[in-house]
Amino acid sequence: MTITYHSPIGTSAWTDLRRSLIDGAVSGLRGTPRSKTVGSKTYWYDHFRIGSKTVDQYIGEDSPELRARLERHAEIARSAKQAERERARLMRVLRAEGYLFSDVGTGQIVSAMAKAGVFRLGGTIVGTHAFRCYEGELGVRIAFDQAAMTDDIDIASFERLSVALDDTVDPPLADVFTELQFDPLPATDRSKTWRWRQTERQTLVEFLTPSFEEDEAIRDLPALGVNAQSLHFLNYLIADPIRIPFLYRAGVLVQVPRPERYAVHKLIIADRRQGGPDALKAHKDRAQAAFLIEALADTRPEDLSEAYQDAIERGSAWRRGIAASLKRMPETDGLLKGLT
Repeated sequence: MTITYHSPIGTSAWTDLRRSLIDGAVSGLRGTPRSKTVGSKTYWYDHFRIGSKTVDQYIGEDSPELRARLERHAEIARSAKQAERERARLMRVLRAEGYLFSDVGTGQIVSAMAKAGVFRLGGTIVGTHAFRCYEGELGVRIAFDQAAMTDDIDIASFERLSVALDDTVDPPLADVFTELQFDPLPATDRSKTWRWRQTERQTLVEFLTPSFEEDEAIRDLPALGVNAQSLHFLNYLIADPIRIPFLYRAGVLVQVPRPERYAVHKLIIADRRQGGPDALKAHKDRAQAAFLIEALADTRPEDLSEAYQDAIERGSAWRRGIAASLKRMPETDGLLKGLT
């Protein structure tokens, strides 16, 4: 395939949009930022009072970039209105440059989850909606057939992180989904809810979490107030995610896996899908992996090589799955072997 790139104008607009959205995440602080250390991790919270109640609202994991933004959060807050107008302008530039935008229905759902705090509290979009976001992250043009549109929205998060944060979405996601005309889908254990389907559009929202056990049972995600289907290999995908613009209205700040991890993970998942409708999904997995690996081999070969080596060193099951997919993808196999 031939990788084509967006213009410097579009790349610059996307970069500015991401910076503005990340800045905007600290513009609405209501109190004094405070840090808490849990194990080896340090997290920042907005510490404020509502009546007689003290509230600690999670901001993010400690990093030099976050500390710098917190130091100038008053300045960011003063320019919030101007920043919002600038984001609208940047979105017009991206539309003119031919970037893939969200449809209204999906945008409404993702925006509502963002406002409730899903992505702030560790939720990570996985699947095709994450793949579409890499257009801006890598500066590459994704064709509509490559984007493989889907109504499904998959959100993944670590169970341990969800417990450690000691904060929850507001309003509860059950209320958010009810307002958007979603119904919970029954699970084997009727006390557990990890999937919702929208009556009108048939959009399916699923919550997932890594499985560190032999089984793939339903787990709890306290920060999101939902249950989640645990899956093997998912821990690799959502480790060290990135914050990125979701192209809807004036932009929505979401969290997605790193593109190099997404690409390698798709090689593993494609091999797990066997027969029937899963065969079509496996074909889409391989197509997305091939596209990203070609783009990354050109733009970020070191990142791709590190992610690939990480995966194959995790055990024989990982190596078998990757090798089985690459057997069907000789060009992609050649690119990966050329990295070492």
